[in-house]
Amino acid sequence: MSDSSPVESARRIFCGVDVGAAATKVVLLGASGELLARVVEPSGIDYAETARRCRDAALEKAGRVVADIARTVSSGYGRRNVAFADATLTEIHCHGLGCYHAAPQALTIVDIGGQDNKVIRLDAEGKRLDFKMNRKCAAGTGAFIEEIALRLNLNVAELEPLARSSREAVRLSSFCTVFAKTEILNHLRHGVPVAQIVRGAFDSVVSRVMEMDPLTGHVMATGGVVAHNPTVVEILAARLGRAVAVPPDPQLTGALGAALAARAQTVKLP
Repeated sequence: MSDSSPVESARRIFCGVDVGAAATKVVLLGASGELLARVVEPSGIDYAETARRCRDAALEKAGRVVADIARTVSSGYGRRNVAFADATLTEIHCHGLGCYHAAPQALTIVDIGGQDNKVIRLDAEGKRLDFKMNRKCAAGTGAFIEEIALRLNLNVAELEPLARSSREAVRLSSFCTVFAKTEILNHLRHGVPVAQIVRGAFDSVVSRVMEMDPLTGHVMATGGVVAHNPTVVEILAARLGRAVAVPPDPQLTGALGAALAARAQTVKLP
């Protein structure tokens, strides 16, 4: 069989799908690796349907059709639910690819997700050295922040401006999300301003991350929590005493990595 014509090759696109416990992300890349479209939706309970819907929405944004997709790689918690994927890769691998694409150097990646946190170390060539994950408790994850918002009768989107408005923070000592909520009720009863409680919750997220592993070298923060709550990154940087990098679209790093993998597996890269 002959190779595709130059026109056909130029039409090829590559799809990355990251099905997280909280959100599903899709990235479409063009033949030269250019970003064509990106979509983020809550994952809901039907991962397969959400993945398909996100892919179709991304195609519509890009003005393309399914037949234009040369290869799809899925990643994330629900990666095996993506029936149209040609291959699957772990979120560890794809987050590494996405971050290294943004900053090709040795990295310590901190991914704060909806249900778990990850610390991933890459060498200067982008090869993974090691990683750690926290899956034992929701403390320090997006789920913890959502629980805090629920307890304070706030929308999650209201937390970031509240945390940013306060320089003071209460200390939430409990590792357990359930016990932390009890602490919050106690603070409210004693008249502690809500902004200080929210900033204390963000401090707690950072503490849980820093307890996972020493964050040495060039640190890059990713994930939905980072995307929607930049104050968390500021707190982390203050605690480390140095800058923390954030890639473009930090919530989409895994999906970008999956799309980059799809392209690498299909075409000879320069």
